[in-house]
Amino acid sequence: MNPLDPNAAMNWLAVYPEILLLTMTCVIALVDLFDKSPRRTVSYVLSLLTLGAVALLHLLYLQGGFTLYAMQGMVVADPMGHLLALFAALAVAVTLVYARPYAESRDLLKGELFTLALFALLGISVMISANNFLVVYLGLELMSLSLYAMVALRRDHAQSTEAAMKYFVLGALASGFLLYGLSMMYGATGSLEIAEVYKAIGGGQLNKSVLVFGIVFVVAGLAFKLGLVPFHMWVPDVYHGAPTAVTLMIAGAPKLAAFAVTIRLLVEGMLGLAVDWQQMLIVISVASMTLGNLAAIAQTNLKRMLAYSAIAQLGFMLLGLTPTVVFGNTYSAANGYSSSMFYLLTYVITTLATFGVIMVLSRQGFEADEITDLRGLNQRSRWMSAVMAICMFSLAGIPPTVGFYAKLAVLQSIVSTNSPFYIGLAVVAVLLSLVGAFYYLRVVKTMYFDAPAGDEPLIETPTGVRVLLSFNGAAVLVLGLMPGALMAACADAIRIALST
Repeated sequence: MNPLDPNAAMNWLAVYPEILLLTMTCVIALVDLFDKSPRRTVSYVLSLLTLGAVALLHLLYLQGGFTLYAMQGMVVADPMGHLLALFAALAVAVTLVYARPYAESRDLLKGELFTLALFALLGISVMISANNFLVVYLGLELMSLSLYAMVALRRDHAQSTEAAMKYFVLGALASGFLLYGLSMMYGATGSLEIAEVYKAIGGGQLNKSVLVFGIVFVVAGLAFKLGLVPFHMWVPDVYHGAPTAVTLMIAGAPKLAAFAVTIRLLVEGMLGLAVDWQQMLIVISVASMTLGNLAAIAQTNLKRMLAYSAIAQLGFMLLGLTPTVVFGNTYSAANGYSSSMFYLLTYVITTLATFGVIMVLSRQGFEADEITDLRGLNQRSRWMSAVMAICMFSLAGIPPTVGFYAKLAVLQSIVSTNSPFYIGLAVVAVLLSLVGAFYYLRVVKTMYFDAPAGDEPLIETPTGVRVLLSFNGAAVLVLGLMPGALMAACADAIRIALST
């Protein structure tokens, strides 16, 4: 490749954030060999500086508003990708800040925690910017293998080892589904490039049955990565068995990558088959909301409850992707996609604060993962109970938190189709959300109205964690009062992605 070629310069420009992330991850892995501090201060600071620099790069690219196709069309750098990658980098940074005291008390604060988290983020970034089936799969495997290893970091803990094995086996099965589906799409269209697949499907001179069969496997693989019914079996066990710091790593940024790949594959590549795949998404969405909300009611373990909650929440998010073709047109599609994107971003913000509180409450030899562990929390720490209550209200969709506006945006996107079917779907979603409100409000009731166990120790919170958790909780509230800027950014990102 000629370095003076302008196309070569564009190739490098499109992947600067990924190059920086890969380089610094390797540097941190080497530096950690000489970092003998039990708190891994050098590795920790370098990781946060790297994540900050990557987030800043994506922010600058996002403000530029341009779209670049690079590496022979295999990579796309557009506002949607930069916005999702920006939030993914911030989510990993916040996770590491919350995780440090928790991991230190459990002998988990090792270089592997930082390097695996950064490699997982690199896989997420590759998935988000993929414009080729092979690049999608490359990013997916890099992210997945890093997360499998993180779940198994507590090698002497039987529950964590079991969770890692379940995650690995089921994850490999889902990767096989996705790869088989993509291979069928390649066989039918003759191309691995998403744009070329779109053109081939639009041409109509293809075997429709092969395409639809391929779509089934692709949707199955994507549903697993999002943790949706009927591919949700791993979610409760992995959330429960993994160390809470790793649970947060799985619950946050990877969901953004799965959303990006869903848009890239189904919308940008297979829009011509939308009538087929949107029916599948409707069934998966309603099934996820129903099972997630009903199963969460029966849970006494807080992490398992949040796992089933995640299934229901992501099922609700999926609603926004369903009104792609209504009455034979795609007028409602962009509104639904941007609403789903806003919903997912705000869900990740809320999830970060929720698991942050759980990690602060956990101490040496004790995991605060039962709902009863929150008894009388308001009497022990008004600040922490307030943050947790805000998160629960947001997940339940109660104003003025951002969860209310996010749910409203998704419902508005499907009701505005004026289709009796979608209006009925909105009613079902509202009713299932009311069911979900029960178990969220039960947590609030436990914190504020149940008596504490008695000899509970004082809650010691490092200053950095306390400040960040305060900002995190405030963001859930402030974004509910002023959601306009983030909603506009999501709408612009989707509009540009669909127009290019």
